[in-house]
Amino acid sequence: MLELAILGFLAGGALPGHELRRRVSQLTGYTRPVSDGSLYPAINRLTKAGLLERRADPGAGPARYVLSLTGAGRTELLKRLRKPADHEITDFTRFFTVLAFLSHLPEVSEQHAVLRRRLEFLEEPASFFYDGDRPLRAEEVADPYRRGMLLTARAISSAERAWLHAVLDSDEPTKSTSFPLDEPAS
Repeated sequence: MLELAILGFLAGGALPGHELRRRVSQLTGYTRPVSDGSLYPAINRLTKAGLLERRADPGAGPARYVLSLTGAGRTELLKRLRKPADHEITDFTRFFTVLAFLSHLPEVSEQHAVLRRRLEFLEEPASFFYDGDRPLRAEEVADPYRRGMLLTARAISSAERAWLHAVLDSDEPTKSTSFPLDEPAS
């Protein structure tokens, strides 16, 4: 997730390290804070792999640098967006990271293939609680907090499935467009 976010943000243009950290932190939110101890080793791994280029930013002071995506980095980003790992499809926060950069895929059919994988996952019966192998529904759980978990998860899943169906079932042709990634959510 972290590496995908780094590649995705740099696909929009070169950024100083501190600005990249700010954007990644805003994307992952308070539930998954990004520490320097995870961000900078990830940047180093991506740089060593030839996916990022790091150059000094003399105007910003000592030890400040600007990061940019290499051609290999752009290829890697597109590869990761085309074929997200299963845990990037099934985990809500990880999927949102994929979704944040999905517009970088040049073909709408490629974008929709990823969305269809997410929809297939969401349409499988699942629960946080089971009776043997059978998922329990909120109405079957006596504990009010567990029931609250299930009701909240159901509402989120329902809203997401409705959005996915609207995008995938639209009769209107869709166009792949990259949007500014630092716009506030409406």
